[in-house]
Amino acid sequence: MKYIYYPTILLFLICTLSACSYFETGQIQNVGFITDSEIDNNPWTEQGYQAMEEIGEKYDVDVYYKENIQTMHDMQEAVDQFVQDGVNLIYGHSNIYGEYFMSLAESYPDVHFVYVNGGESGENVTSLNFNGHAMGFFAGMVAGNMTESQQIGIIAANAWQPEIEGFFEGVNYVNNEAEIKFNYTNDWNNVELALKNYNAMQQEGADVVYPIGDAFSEAVLKEAEEDNLYGIGYMMDQMEVAPDAVLTSTIQHVGELYQAAADEFNQQELEGKIYTYDFKDGFISLGEFQSAVPDEVRLQVEEDIEAYIETGLLPNEY
Repeated sequence: MKYIYYPTILLFLICTLSACSYFETGQIQNVGFITDSEIDNNPWTEQGYQAMEEIGEKYDVDVYYKENIQTMHDMQEAVDQFVQDGVNLIYGHSNIYGEYFMSLAESYPDVHFVYVNGGESGENVTSLNFNGHAMGFFAGMVAGNMTESQQIGIIAANAWQPEIEGFFEGVNYVNNEAEIKFNYTNDWNNVELALKNYNAMQQEGADVVYPIGDAFSEAVLKEAEEDNLYGIGYMMDQMEVAPDAVLTSTIQHVGELYQAAADEFNQQELEGKIYTYDFKDGFISLGEFQSAVPDEVRLQVEEDIEAYIETGLLPNEY
């Protein structure tokens, strides 16, 4: 088994599936992984790539990957190269890849394309979606209980992220006096702009922040810790990143989800459709609670999550 990185170069050899002979069984042959950023120092892409390593080891197949793929031209080159190397399961580690995969899928009918948090699917294109609304709601409950200044900040990558509305609802459910400041970077990886937004919120009195972006969450949480403020971690349990700041974390277990998708594909059970996952599926959770969170707050949030798993209703929907 090997892990092979392709730099973005112009490929002159185009291979279609009709010209290749890697796809006899319908099971995993080799795996491809495509990201819109670099893998190192980005918690989101690191989680995804670690899952690829585990899939490669489990099925004894080769893993090929390409970083910084952001255009259709680059995507076409990447997929062509993957197919030449016998890849029949390709993961696109961003919601931007849905449109690209839909355009390519018909030309590669024996390749299955998987991506995250998108609204498009086809016969061999699968979208894996996390219910960010519920995740944000429970984080908002924690933030609403912990603010003393009644000023809370959200720094998002994009205005459409469902965590945002959920967070607003969760804060208001427990604390209708809190004011929530919101800004976004329009970029998952713009650490500089995210920190600029954080500093503006901090100066305006925010004492709890929720940075929901791939690369900048960690940087913002560290700044909050230096300023003796609180924050909510994102995508993974970020308690170790800033233990004095992180109240809890909203976790998307994308690595486990990728492995589950690989298992279904290998059993020829992965469908080309939009899947949505929630707390009840085990692919979303809250992380460890900091000791500063009162027991009654932690217990209430945990009880409400259990009730949500059983009923599908958030506390404000009872």
